[in-house]
Amino acid sequence: MVASGQTDAMQACIENCLSCYSICAQTSAHCLIKGGRHAEASHLRLLHDCSEICRTSADFMLRGSELHAVTCGGCAVICDRCAKSCRSMADDGQMVRCAQTCDRCARSCSEMAGGAPDHGGRTLH
Repeated sequence: MVASGQTDAMQACIENCLSCYSICAQTSAHCLIKGGRHAEASHLRLLHDCSEICRTSADFMLRGSELHAVTCGGCAVICDRCAKSCRSMADDGQMVRCAQTCDRCARSCSEMAGGAPDHGGRTLH
């Protein structure tokens, strides 16, 4: 069911953000258990950043915030970086699932951002 003011694309983006939030949190725990390169600080930080921006972006859209394009723009960038980091460990099924979910979220958030300017004055796509 789509809430008042939410398009089908926005509802799909909310669902993608919540899925990405969930898998990044799960993957972070998985990586701590695996150790080694999975548990490198930069990778774990990126997983945490991704889960938090996804949760925040979903929240902005659910509340109908006029600023959702700003959070979605940042979310698209962070999800893309997280997907690349996870894909670098493609010999692990959890990492592959995380990369796929991050890619899907990055695409839908990029669509929701609709060319919102980022903090450097550039346009996010």
